[in-house]
Amino acid sequence: MHPDDWHVTHDLDDFLARTEGFLRSRPGPHTLQLTVTETLRTRGMNAFGDGTPVFGWLERAGEVVASFFRTPPRHLSVTRLSSGDADALAARLSALGHPLPGVNADHATATAFAEAWQRHTGAAPDLGERHRLYRLDTLTPPTPVPEGRARVAGERDRAQLIAWHDEFALATHTIPSGAAGWADERIAGERVTFWETPDGAPVSMAGLSPVVAGQARLAPVYTPAHLRGRGYGGAATVAASRAALARGATDLVLFADLANPTSNGLYRRIGYRPVTDFFLYHFSPVGPPTT
Repeated sequence: MHPDDWHVTHDLDDFLARTEGFLRSRPGPHTLQLTVTETLRTRGMNAFGDGTPVFGWLERAGEVVASFFRTPPRHLSVTRLSSGDADALAARLSALGHPLPGVNADHATATAFAEAWQRHTGAAPDLGERHRLYRLDTLTPPTPVPEGRARVAGERDRAQLIAWHDEFALATHTIPSGAAGWADERIAGERVTFWETPDGAPVSMAGLSPVVAGQARLAPVYTPAHLRGRGYGGAATVAASRAALARGATDLVLFADLANPTSNGLYRRIGYRPVTDFFLYHFSPVGPPTT
């Protein structure tokens, strides 16, 4: 393999040994790579499903300049690429026979890769969700604060967390990743904050990723549909943000669906500022060649 080329591996330790410095150099845009690989490192390679994860990086003059990962059955996740590098990656993965359901990356990279994948495989891309990455500037609690209080979810909340995990996945059209294991991990790490009413009923939650490279990502933020519009989501988000800062995080980020102007407006009001937009493309299945 030429040294200035895409390197592909199933070995997480090998991937991190080569890319960790690169990923930590821009923790905001690289938040998915940092947190997903940390979850795989701590929970095992089947943390997101039974398929074997694949990783890769691009070197130029001995330095890593881009990377990707995929945890089947989920989409490919790629750091920022030029159109030429996106084409080279699409060519490499298609030559290796890697089937892809889609790609998730910053908008320019995702579009360039989707077009390249179609050229190399014939799979037509379809633009799905568009998300905006936000970074906390100055935390500004919403006013008025809804009645109630914040508290960390514990063992007695396990059934509630499992139910809300699945509801969130359904509402956001994402693939659930084992609700019970997800709940247990977050309970053990005290990484979900509830907002509850004065009578103790949970009405919203905001989760946190592990702190990696000084950064934590809020996810998921979820309020059941019948409880929205009352300020619960904003209150939970502020409380979870404070909890992350208290844990030593120096940088907080979150994603918001651009199709939801309410959540985007909320995050701006409480002090989160736009960083960049991410596009998710779905690829059509490619059938056997016709004769």
